[in-house]
Amino acid sequence: MEHEVFVPVPAESLRGALAAPELVARAVPGLQREASGDGGRLKLRIGGHTITYRGSLRVTETETGAFAVEGDGTEARGTGSVKFAVTVRVAAASGGSNVTFVASGSGDGRVAELPDDAVLSAVRRLLTRFAEALGTAAEPGAEDVARTEDTEDTEGAGDSTDDSHTSVFETEIPPPSLAPFAEQEPDADAAGEDAGFDADVPPAEAAHARRTMIGRSAEEVDHAPPRGRYAPVPAPESTTATATLRWAAPAAAVVVASAIVVGRVLRRRR
Repeated sequence: MEHEVFVPVPAESLRGALAAPELVARAVPGLQREASGDGGRLKLRIGGHTITYRGSLRVTETETGAFAVEGDGTEARGTGSVKFAVTVRVAAASGGSNVTFVASGSGDGRVAELPDDAVLSAVRRLLTRFAEALGTAAEPGAEDVARTEDTEDTEGAGDSTDDSHTSVFETEIPPPSLAPFAEQEPDADAAGEDAGFDADVPPAEAAHARRTMIGRSAEEVDHAPPRGRYAPVPAPESTTATATLRWAAPAAAVVVASAIVVGRVLRRRR
């Protein structure tokens, strides 16, 4: 296949970027380089499928001024593999450069099961994004920034024994809120007694003082009713009903006794 992309960057800048392996690797979309610098992983999306290949990429400049890109890879999850060869030519154009790709490749596995038009569309999209990213990397100062980032990454990986780094386990832990009570030293004469409490105090009062100063236990907190403004409001006492019962019972007894007397009198008259 042949594909051409216009990049608004001078041709000389693009050729310089193609000659820098670190800039080429950064410009390939979806490429993750290995920590050792040899090869990497390329994630390629074809249609609704995503295939990750693990392999290597080589760029060489030919005598004609073009650049030959060769690569191969195997599926990260599978047995399929691909091989490709791309010739990149950069020509000056009005306002920028024309980057021409002439590519050929072969593969088996998952990519062989996908439609050819979907594969070609994915490759064209990959080459277009590569050319645009390469143009961004070819801007003045981009190569120096890339080298600075690589140097910082290398130095950061080798500074694992820096003395200025403080481990989480070496951080000083602040004293708890009950530190004043914990710092009290027990009395030597009061063997067996709790520190900070008088030996003459009865056990019950000492326990109450301990709960007041230190706090209640988890069981007491779980089973104790809430206090303060969250405490349940007791139901009002029915004083009216109590007062009524106090005089209603004798009155009822008098009425019953009167009824009995009246009944007996009426029987005698009959």
